Amino acid sequence: MSKKNNDCASILVDILEKNGVSTIFGHPGEQILSLYDSLRTSKIKHVLVRHEQSASHAADAFSRASGNMGVCLSTAGPGAMNLVMGVATAYRDSVPMLVITGDVPVEKHGTGAFQDIDICSIFENITYKSFYCSTANEAVFNLITAFKLFKNGVYGPIHINLPKDVLESEFNGEIPEISVDLDLDDSFDLKSVKELINSAKRPLIIAGAGVVWSDAMSELYDFVNKTNIPIATTYPAKGVIPENEDICLGLIGTRGNPGANFAGENADLIIGLGLRFSERTSAGIGDNINTIHVNINRNSLCGDINICMNVKSFLNTLNVEDISCDCGEWFSQLQKYRFDYQDYNKVNFYYAEYPIKPQQAIREVLNSNKFKDFTIVNDAGSHTTWLTLYKECKRPRSLIFSGGFGSMGYGLPAAIGVSFARHGEPVLLVVGDGAFQMNSQELVTIRKYRLPIIICMINNDALRIVKQWQIASYGESYETDLDVNPNFEKLVKLYNIDYIEAFTAGDVYMATKKAMGKKRACLINIFVDKNIDIPLPNSGDKLDEGLSHII
Repeated sequence: MSKKNNDCASILVDILEKNGVSTIFGHPGEQILSLYDSLRTSKIKHVLVRHEQSASHAADAFSRASGNMGVCLSTAGPGAMNLVMGVATAYRDSVPMLVITGDVPVEKHGTGAFQDIDICSIFENITYKSFYCSTANEAVFNLITAFKLFKNGVYGPIHINLPKDVLESEFNGEIPEISVDLDLDDSFDLKSVKELINSAKRPLIIAGAGVVWSDAMSELYDFVNKTNIPIATTYPAKGVIPENEDICLGLIGTRGNPGANFAGENADLIIGLGLRFSERTSAGIGDNINTIHVNINRNSLCGDINICMNVKSFLNTLNVEDISCDCGEWFSQLQKYRFDYQDYNKVNFYYAEYPIKPQQAIREVLNSNKFKDFTIVNDAGSHTTWLTLYKECKRPRSLIFSGGFGSMGYGLPAAIGVSFARHGEPVLLVVGDGAFQMNSQELVTIRKYRLPIIICMINNDALRIVKQWQIASYGESYETDLDVNPNFEKLVKLYNIDYIEAFTAGDVYMATKKAMGKKRACLINIFVDKNIDIPLPNSGDKLDEGLSHII
């Protein structure tokens, strides 16, 4: 059956192309085949993953790495449900992502037909907006609305649900011009903001993901240099100011640097830019501190002065104002504290020491290519603490991780998304043996597209951080030992992926350096000490104190 050029699916693909979509991650199925047929002849590259969860994780990471909207695609019912984990991950971290699902024909919606489920009712809780399209005109209108929202600064997933008969129907009409109102503040109480900043003796900027998504890095750098106010960041904002500069204190909060948390606990003013004050960030902040909070999401605002505004616009306003913050003594105090407690970043060991400690392994992975500007993808697990501490980000979007949701299995498909965003540059994935197995089917995707992804697997034969929590809480562990792991060498070689084993620090250093130089996929299986714990939040350990007996 030949298709007409004005069928809904063809018009939607044309809109995707005209709005700069270059890559879509997906998996086909019956209810979405019409859209796939239109993609077949388009300029958009479709990346076939082996599980829909991987499509949403890959689209999420593509967006984080590139700054361009990621797109994922699935069929109805089970296909759409498999996207849920990745969509929730993107929602929690306010990642702009377009989620497209097929659905049963309109007349079968709600009848209990094969693969019929109320998809939008599920997605509306984990997206900025979920659209059900009952006609071709609605589908076109809603897709254009989604792009308009993204271009006006909406951060988070938008879902469009497309019944099979709608995709196959004709679109009759003109492509509409659409305007959206985000209900942002046109201005703010500039006088009060200036007074708070100028009178502060111990101010601190905390930058969040909104700085990255609004592309306000240059404006932030100008503001920091103008005021000499020190800055700490949330996880997604690592690198908005190079972390090797004195003014940048690094990550604040539960896994934060001692210097950043000391600043957060002792500041008299916090300027929060594009962040949610989540419980993990707030763990590094003292009580009763004056707060200026800027966020595009009005529901997230919780400061003394709340400004619902794009961070870039806010900083542009301040950067032309006369602001003379006297915080020289505060800056000197922070530098002294930072110097006194810098030992947390040191690991003393012998290159032949066996078994290698996981933190030693992480340091050698980073040291092996320390002068190369490559992107690291991180999965959830105990290794996350060490990577967070030791990775010094000099640019944003260089450390990709599911921060707010902490999804195990994120890493492998996310590395695929980053690889496409980075146009084939080597990508380094740090993952535990447990998280690796959650989406290991995507090894075939890596092979198919010949992606140069270096997988550094921290192998302790356990769900180590869960095991640690169990022992800390109940005195015993249960069902956390991975004592029947597969033969990873045979597994990856089935997909023509290189394999290296590493047992010592020297092994890790040489293996990672060699793999990065070859620019082809490789799994480095790093066998680490199975009995190394990390400091747990709310356990009485401060991170700087807790590291002493671990290192």
